Amino acid sequence: MGLFGNRHIPLLGLDISSAAVKLLEIGKSGDRYRVEAYAVEPLPPNSVVEKAITDEAAVGEAIRRAVSRSGTRLKHAAVAVAGSAVITKVIPMPADLPDEDMESQLQLEADQYIPYPLEEVNLDFQVMGRSETDPTKVDVLLAASRSENVDVRVAAAELGGLTVKIVDVEAFAMENAFALLAEDMPDGGADRTIALVDIGATMTTLSVLHDLKIIYAREQVFGGRQLTEEIQRRYGLSYEEAGLAKRQGGLPDNYVPEVLDPFKEAMSQQVSRSLQFFYSSSQYGHVDHILLAGGCASIAGADRVIAERTGVPVTIANPFARMSTSSRVRSSSLANDAPALMIATGLALRSFD
Repeated sequence: MGLFGNRHIPLLGLDISSAAVKLLEIGKSGDRYRVEAYAVEPLPPNSVVEKAITDEAAVGEAIRRAVSRSGTRLKHAAVAVAGSAVITKVIPMPADLPDEDMESQLQLEADQYIPYPLEEVNLDFQVMGRSETDPTKVDVLLAASRSENVDVRVAAAELGGLTVKIVDVEAFAMENAFALLAEDMPDGGADRTIALVDIGATMTTLSVLHDLKIIYAREQVFGGRQLTEEIQRRYGLSYEEAGLAKRQGGLPDNYVPEVLDPFKEAMSQQVSRSLQFFYSSSQYGHVDHILLAGGCASIAGADRVIAERTGVPVTIANPFARMSTSSRVRSSSLANDAPALMIATGLALRSFD
């Protein structure tokens, strides 16, 4: 099964992160998207570690619960592997080459770029358009991931009652979802450099887009789990109780000044450091705007603290801002979960490719 898979069937976006399984169904009425169904189902601690599935059965069970809770009837899904698990390379190829010849040619070329035996990897390619340097060639994006990264996601989805039709790359899914947010940016995001910062439970991913295309991506180990563990330690709670208290409140008065504020400060330092790495390795001088995504984006006031530290305007990502919702979706829950559903959105949009 290719990394970009087959098209034109209704697909669930299934994002397996380190803290939760996120499931999303998007439909279309006229030219407007509609959220048909969604669910976020927490995962037991350490069933996914830094985006690698370590407990297939636990993840499969969470997917089954998410499917049931969402009420979706769809059985086909698109999933994604982390960028760090994927090798991508843009290769120029003769423009007049038929697809099947291009495929065999790329198989030969792939050997040079991939440090694993080819029988251990899943390969796919996508023609991106004419080469800017040579009009007789097209640029082809080659993507490869070790089969085990793909197989374990496919197996977990099957345990949850779903069949995987597309395996994507998280960064491409993000780019796909970003196109929805760009509509609300000045000039629709054209000629702008925008940093999409996704702060999840254990990983922070910075994707910098210029002209709506990803030009830089970096993952760092940092996330909301640090806040949960600090709540757990300070107030003598179990990990589950701490996670619940973090979301629902009810913690002592000293929680905000002594625990939450320092965590927001740590978030802003992390974002600032990630941007410094980008600036030092890129010809693009500055970032025009930061979009904050991931579960930590829902922390009240985090956007303000990050804007103050970086000096860059910050907006919280909401891929559903222009979508309608079906009657079975609770709008208040969706609004709260929206920043964490960017990858799921990008995957669900594969239904319309």
